[in-house]
Amino acid sequence: MDALNEAFALLLGGDRETWWTVGTTIRFSLFSTMFSSLPGIPLGAALFLGRFRGKRAAVALVNASMAIPTVVVGLFVYSFISRSGPLGSLNLLYAPGGVILGQSLLALPLVTAMCYTGLQKLDPRYHETLLTLGAGPWRRLLAILREGRLVIVQAALAAFGRVTGEVGVSMMLGGNIRWYTRTMTTTIALDAGKGEFERALSLGVVLLCLALLVNFLSHLAVKDD
Repeated sequence: MDALNEAFALLLGGDRETWWTVGTTIRFSLFSTMFSSLPGIPLGAALFLGRFRGKRAAVALVNASMAIPTVVVGLFVYSFISRSGPLGSLNLLYAPGGVILGQSLLALPLVTAMCYTGLQKLDPRYHETLLTLGAGPWRRLLAILREGRLVIVQAALAAFGRVTGEVGVSMMLGGNIRWYTRTMTTTIALDAGKGEFERALSLGVVLLCLALLVNFLSHLAVKDD
């Protein structure tokens, strides 16, 4: 109870390091969500609209990619952005850019799969009407995305929640550097390991509130749909 009281004191007292870590996590997560959604949403819509050989295998591959452990994604990205890797000259390792890149790749299959699955629930006559009216591929893609905007919102919220709560990629690619790449999850792991539970608990409370908020907003999107 003493640790919990001190945790709330850190939050309510405006502890600079605690709230800086919260802000860094949200900033990284927003950029990662954006960079995963930009290709992921059109890919999901393209899978929904596409009629090509191997579509079932492509969908299965996207779904299977969601099960890849975060440390494997981190190791894959690490091999590319390390000094000896092909992208080593960009100096992304142990920098915010590396964390955002890793988190974006982690969330990309989730966004794609959720868009594909969600768009399948649309009225099939909508797509048939577009074809009857002679709409081209790009017009059909834009129309489907406009009709399935709530599906897109759900996918983006899920991606935000996924990257906010992950620790493997952030630890491997960011290095958990204080005042630079330290996020809520990596700070919780570090402080709990040192036996300093006050800040870990305070960040855990914020992380829990964010998770509840994301799920609440996602529920609203489902209800509106």
